[in-house]
Amino acid sequence: MRSHWMRSFVVAGALALPVSGVAATTAYAAKLAGIVMPDFRTVDGVNLVLNGIGLRTYSILRINIYVAGLYLTHPDHDAQSILASRSMKILRIHFVHAVSGAQVRRAWRKGLIRNCRQPCTLPASPLHRFLDAVRPVRAGENFTFVFDRWGADVYEGRRLLGRIANPRFSRLMLAVFIGHHTAQPTLKQELLGVGEKLSAR
Repeated sequence: MRSHWMRSFVVAGALALPVSGVAATTAYAAKLAGIVMPDFRTVDGVNLVLNGIGLRTYSILRINIYVAGLYLTHPDHDAQSILASRSMKILRIHFVHAVSGAQVRRAWRKGLIRNCRQPCTLPASPLHRFLDAVRPVRAGENFTFVFDRWGADVYEGRRLLGRIANPRFSRLMLAVFIGHHTAQPTLKQELLGVGEKLSAR
């Protein structure tokens, strides 16, 4: 997620993740499909707890695509409450399977459009710039979205890609995973902490 979208929506930077940024506590952790998610993370002094961990699969063969973890300041099992909250949130995604650029763009486009329900508006130009910047993903790569009331910081591994200075757009990005219209409802339930994957903790 670089280039045109970053120049349009983000104060860009390729910076190492600072100590004051996102820190993980690994004394307690959840493990799923070989991926470990710490139970607690800290963002600029704000403590967040792992609300849920889930696995995204694809096709009737249930091919594992990625493991996602949602962190909140307080556990919350209501998607609309989480999306409406101005509190800090983290969505961490670790890919266990390579995904082509076309597949990633198709998933983002479908999710953003379907979750932008009236009175929500999603202008075509920003959407196209965002999709144009999406690239293929390799197995083993991970992305972290740190949401606050003003937008979101986007990391690839420990590298800061930039800041999305658009709170409505960043809210829609989270809605792709826990909104009314998600590609995999079971993943939504797991991130909300009410799915079967809680047993993995």
